[in-house]
Amino acid sequence: MTSDRLNGRVAVVTGGASGIGAQTAARLVADGAEVLRIDQKGDADLLLDVTSDSASMEILDEVKSRFGKLDIIVTCAGISEFLPLEDTSDEVWDNNLAVNLTAVFRLVRDATSLLKESQAGRIVTIGSVMSEFAGPGLAAYTASKHGLLGLSRALATELGGYGITVNCVQPGAIETPMTAPAFNEMPEYKTFWSEKAPLGRLGQPQDIADVIAFLVSDEARFMSGHGIYVDGAAMVQP
Repeated sequence: MTSDRLNGRVAVVTGGASGIGAQTAARLVADGAEVLRIDQKGDADLLLDVTSDSASMEILDEVKSRFGKLDIIVTCAGISEFLPLEDTSDEVWDNNLAVNLTAVFRLVRDATSLLKESQAGRIVTIGSVMSEFAGPGLAAYTASKHGLLGLSRALATELGGYGITVNCVQPGAIETPMTAPAFNEMPEYKTFWSEKAPLGRLGQPQDIADVIAFLVSDEARFMSGHGIYVDGAAMVQP
């Protein structure tokens, strides 16, 4: 699937070397955008740890050097650890918040001046169905994703006056390298989510990438401040 609806746009995609991030980067390129893929390892345009103090400025310096502008930010970098509360160390808690929430805040904060110059500023954060729900063994992850939805809504109110839209995509159970260990160790967990979704399957990275491609396009210019479930209707029913 290709189009020219993002011709002339420049995007940053964190977590861009695998899973949802890789599919998103490929889809935005197919739609005509120039994309800078950020990741800690793998096939990325810029290799770095998004939690480092200098990460956001390194990303923005690279964007300005290569393209001279920025229109779109998609924050796909994320971690998840399934642990009982008693086994959730301070380090696990801090790491979840650092990657899933603080790194997003820093990047968007430092990129605001560039996005204000764009005629079509778009920010898409990647939350989770756990941005509004919860489950055992996911205290740190759930807290970080609740925070990310709140941050996204706050950004939408603050940046809307500059024509910048902000939305939080909330995937359900998606088959990615990040979720593979949990699905492999607990096949019943994979079965549960497949059966919970009325569409009868787990999601694929492309399912999320296609929604993101819409949100960063002109067609979604009046859509902002929302958490958008992409979960095969899994969370509609108890």
